[in-house]
Amino acid sequence: MPSASNWDDLRPRVIWGLAMIAVGVLAIWFGGIWFQMLTVFATAVMIWELSRMIQPDGAAGMLLAVLTATTLSAALALESGAYVALLLAPALAGAVALPRAKLAFAGFALGVMLAGWALITFRDTFGMAWLFWLVICVVVTDVAGYFAGRTFGGPKFWPSISPKKTWSGILAGWLGAAFVGWLFVAFAGASANLIWVSVVLSFASQMGDITESAIKRRMGVKDSSDLIPGHGGLFDRFDGLLGAALFMLLISFLIDLPQVYP
Repeated sequence: MPSASNWDDLRPRVIWGLAMIAVGVLAIWFGGIWFQMLTVFATAVMIWELSRMIQPDGAAGMLLAVLTATTLSAALALESGAYVALLLAPALAGAVALPRAKLAFAGFALGVMLAGWALITFRDTFGMAWLFWLVICVVVTDVAGYFAGRTFGGPKFWPSISPKKTWSGILAGWLGAAFVGWLFVAFAGASANLIWVSVVLSFASQMGDITESAIKRRMGVKDSSDLIPGHGGLFDRFDGLLGAALFMLLISFLIDLPQVYP
């Protein structure tokens, strides 16, 4: 049975989680420059957190954050393939400036940049409902996994990388995402394929979480930062969304992305 200490962080997680949900919902709803500004800001903060995990006392983090905000904003304004070079800039700059874990930083930074660019592009291209589906799948995966893992416990999914993640939490996340897909099928007229796509998306978000756990474990830190009480940093909170966005970006080059309404 879970002990009371398992729920010590629940109150701040709920309060700050609801605050972040409110800001995110408004930004997605209004779209345009509002969603772009929020995503650019969050991306810059995550690059700062990533550099801070590698070099806690270095000055490079703030410079990389500014470079991230500048290059991502510029990339969004370009219509040619030249935007790729801009998205690469923070990863390359950090690989040069940071004293260690250069390849790790470059890989993660590029992933964060691509995910930020993808989320803004998805909102502009596919609309509000489509992005709400993606975000809701990620949030439900995280919430279902949190409560199932704390309640039922059981065998660990990948103990050497993420000691707290259990199979019960993983499976609960899949079921929660499948339910989200079913809701869009039942009430928004989406294709039934959206149910299994939601489950795969859920797994991609969980892999984003585990991948971030790997870099934290390698760097010897518990959280990416302490910006959000009960959650750690933005990177800790949005790692699943990054994984989901990168997954959808990848399959967008292979197949037509699913519609969430007729």
